[in-house]
Amino acid sequence: MKRIYDYLGYEVEVSVEAHPGPADTSQSRYGLGYVAIVTITKAGQPVSCFTPLRLGEEDGRPFRNEPDALMGGFSAGRCLIDDLDRNDLD
Repeated sequence: MKRIYDYLGYEVEVSVEAHPGPADTSQSRYGLGYVAIVTITKAGQPVSCFTPLRLGEEDGRPFRNEPDALMGGFSAGRCLIDDLDRNDLD
């Protein structure tokens, strides 16, 4: 699954990949999860300070479902763009 979102003149591309779950069997109750791969571009060119990011939830676990991974990836992309724009104003 892949989505492209427009945000403040940037494109945030979020794709979702299945993740087999944590390697630690004590956490196997989480089962199959998903990671978000986030790429930020502007005018079709990658933003040089951001390489594609692979993201899970805040505690390091994979997301539980694809919609959560999409929204988590988009939220992270927006935060990075906000920080970038804020630094440009300094």
